[in-house]
Amino acid sequence: DFSKAMSQAGTSQFQEVIRQELEYSMKVELDKILATASSNELEHAKKDLEGFKKLFHRFLQEKGPSVDWGKIQRPPEDSIQPYEKIKARGLPDNIASVLNKLVVVKLNGGLGTSMGCKGPKSLIGVRNENTFLDLTVQQIEHLNKSYNTDVPLVLMNSFNTDDDTKKILQKYSHSRVKIYTFNQSRYPRINKETLLPIAKDVSHSGENTECWYPPGHGDIYASFYNSGLLDNLIGEGKEYIFVSNIDNLGATVDLYILNHLMNPPNGKRCEFVMEVTNKTRADVKGGTLTQYENKLRLVEIAQVPKAHVDEFKSVSKFKIFNTNNLWIALSAIKRLQEKNAIDMEIIVNPKTLDGGLNVIQLETAVGAAIKSFENSLGINVPRSRFLPVKTTSDLLLVMSNLYSLNAGSLTMSEKREFPTVPLVKLGSSFTKVQDYLRRFESIPDMLELDHLTVSGDVTFGKNVSLKGTVIIIANHGDRIDIPAGALLENKIVSGNLRILDH
Repeated sequence: DFSKAMSQAGTSQFQEVIRQELEYSMKVELDKILATASSNELEHAKKDLEGFKKLFHRFLQEKGPSVDWGKIQRPPEDSIQPYEKIKARGLPDNIASVLNKLVVVKLNGGLGTSMGCKGPKSLIGVRNENTFLDLTVQQIEHLNKSYNTDVPLVLMNSFNTDDDTKKILQKYSHSRVKIYTFNQSRYPRINKETLLPIAKDVSHSGENTECWYPPGHGDIYASFYNSGLLDNLIGEGKEYIFVSNIDNLGATVDLYILNHLMNPPNGKRCEFVMEVTNKTRADVKGGTLTQYENKLRLVEIAQVPKAHVDEFKSVSKFKIFNTNNLWIALSAIKRLQEKNAIDMEIIVNPKTLDGGLNVIQLETAVGAAIKSFENSLGINVPRSRFLPVKTTSDLLLVMSNLYSLNAGSLTMSEKREFPTVPLVKLGSSFTKVQDYLRRFESIPDMLELDHLTVSGDVTFGKNVSLKGTVIIIANHGDRIDIPAGALLENKIVSGNLRILDH
């Protein structure tokens, strides 16, 4: 046992030496990169690389999945409240004064590359020519006009989306919404083999575009604080932010949740509220809320030991997942940020660059900070508050007659008999937005659709109706044109079908 203990001590000593060497090499490389910054870039680059250095230090300290599976428990009953209970409290007469304490923050760092678009994802048209950003501004403008309030919109951009977003913001200069932006950090990608940055200087254009990345939305706390905007908003009397992904079309300001935050029934305010919703088979990978060491904690699939992944995915044990709609107290962010006390697990995101180089990105998730805040709460909201558009399959749903658009908000049509959304799977011919738009002369009637699968070279004519389960498969080299006015109900269509104009 003595020799075993000695060899273990030797191993950990050896690992410590390697860790120190890696950290030193990283510091040397980062100093070289910083030395290339011009005087007006220096302050910014310094802050970014300091933040990255802290993250890298923590990355070297952590071993294996960051949760001890044995300690994970179901959250206590009262820690996740049903939305119905919160809504049942009604609204106070002075809802305007409550709204005036709110700031809406949208995470706007993502590009539309997965849907074949260049530029910010928020500028993709989703409904009647309106982009994600248009709909967001319309929603807040409607609030401000209805209640005579001043709810501002804050966009967290990344270096990828900042220029294009700022250009477009001029179009809202006459709308009744104050719009602010700040940028999340810019961190260097790391070579997977050497664990050193692949960037040689601070520039991030041209050849250097691939050397840098925005480090996930967990970066919001530090960036918001560092930008000075957090202090300004506190100075204006704002108390809470409502944070959500800009591509989640269900994430509108909910007055009942806001009232619950500002006027808690037990008199003790929550610093952090996470909206969760019930899992369906499509959501098995979403992060879930658990009880861990007497705190609410978000556990993501990447943190789960391999042996327990199936258990994590099971709908019976973990019934809910995080929608990433979060309500957070501004004063708490300031307090924790100043104490350097926001603790978020590191997500290691491996990527292969165009040239074949394997790199890793160190990221964090905004919801993971829940355990650092006092008196956190989960609210189990209706599924309608989670309507993300990640693919053209999602886009088809929100463009269709399943939803009606009113003041920037989408609501499920009353003509649909059941509240669930159809399962839509469009094949690779539809992945890019421009290809997808070319394949639909008009969006089909989907009010009575349960399931749609489309694969291969398929086009849809005008005024097509889809009902029940519809599967359309064009084999390689074949093409299927669904004729204008066609009604497909519980049908499988395969082979070749060309409609010729005559």
